[in-house]
Amino acid sequence: MDQPIKKIKKAELETVCGITSKFPEHEIPEFAFAGKSNVGKSSLINALMQRKSLARTSAQPGKTQTINYYNINDEYYFVDLPGYGYTKISESVKAEWGKMVERYLKRSATLLRVFLLVDMRHKPTSDDRLMFDWIRSQGFEPVIIATKSDKLGKNDSPKALKLIRETLGMTKEEILIPFSAESKSGRDDIYRLLEEVCYGKDNNA
Repeated sequence: MDQPIKKIKKAELETVCGITSKFPEHEIPEFAFAGKSNVGKSSLINALMQRKSLARTSAQPGKTQTINYYNINDEYYFVDLPGYGYTKISESVKAEWGKMVERYLKRSATLLRVFLLVDMRHKPTSDDRLMFDWIRSQGFEPVIIATKSDKLGKNDSPKALKLIRETLGMTKEEILIPFSAESKSGRDDIYRLLEEVCYGKDNNA
């Protein structure tokens, strides 16, 4: 496996916010990650941080109801939003989660992009479509990460990506990146996007 273009010298969990917590204030950019439970969000964040298990999954899907801030090289934050779509969560908990995430999206002064993860093996769910539209409605540009890309063959991948675009109603300009936690395929594409958004250029530091 090739070495990643971005060297992560520092990656640490800096802040954990619950439903009633005050969100941290700082000046460096934030990139948020959203997706349904078990879509591979922690695996993606760990791959980007070049750590094996810094971002951890809950023992019970859908039980993690915090927003976690990871400091990356003192350059930007990865903000891990709690997973949605777990059927055993009560409606009251879902409502609290929604309010917390909405509060974050409205109050973060340095949030630049929201990455929405979908499972490349399946058609996006109704929750995925709702989240995609909601991110747009909050004034942010969603970037779609199609996880588990290694589970599909080369012939099936183009059809799967086309289905994702059509189901979500993506424009041609909106970004869709296939990603594999196993091979790390797609990771450098995400790094390039992060650097472009932060600095307006591709930075291979």
